[in-house]
Amino acid sequence: MTSDLDSYDRKILSLLTRDARMPVAQISQQIGLSKTPVAARIKRMEESGLIAGYRAILSTVQLGLSHIAFVEVKLTDTRESSLRAFNAAVKKVPEIAECHMIAGGYDYLLKVRTSSIEAYRIVMGQQISALPHVLTTSTYVAMETVVEQTNPPMSTI
Repeated sequence: MTSDLDSYDRKILSLLTRDARMPVAQISQQIGLSKTPVAARIKRMEESGLIAGYRAILSTVQLGLSHIAFVEVKLTDTRESSLRAFNAAVKKVPEIAECHMIAGGYDYLLKVRTSSIEAYRIVMGQQISALPHVLTTSTYVAMETVVEQTNPPMSTI
C-alpha cells in the first residue's frame, strides 16, 4: 500500500497522526488541495485499512500508570495450541499494554503498565505467572521513557 501513496497522501497522514481531529478544511489548506479530494483520499485510506482508526491518547502519568515493566516470558511448550492458549489469556490482563512474540532466548516480550512496583508485583504474581504454559519470566523496569510512539515514524512511510 505504501507504494500507492503520493506526496499528498503522506502529508495527510502526517497531519492526521499529529491531530486526528483536524478538520478536512484545515488539512486541505495546509497541503494545497481542495476539501473534496482530501476527503476522498482520507476515505480511500480508511477503506483500505491504512488508517485503522482514530483514538484518544490518554496521559498514563495523569492516570497514575507511569510504572512500566518489560517482561520476557519463556513458555514450557511452543506448539501452536499452547501459543494460542497463551495469546488468548494474555489479552485478558488489562495491565499488559503490549505483547510480542519474539525470537531468541524467550518466547514473548510484554509491556506492563501499573501504578507502582507493588502493583506490578501483584500483577506478576497473580496474573502473568498464572498464564498458560509460563515456565520463567525476567523483568526489566523502565527508569524513563525517552521515545514512545503510537504510530510508525512518517519517514518510513
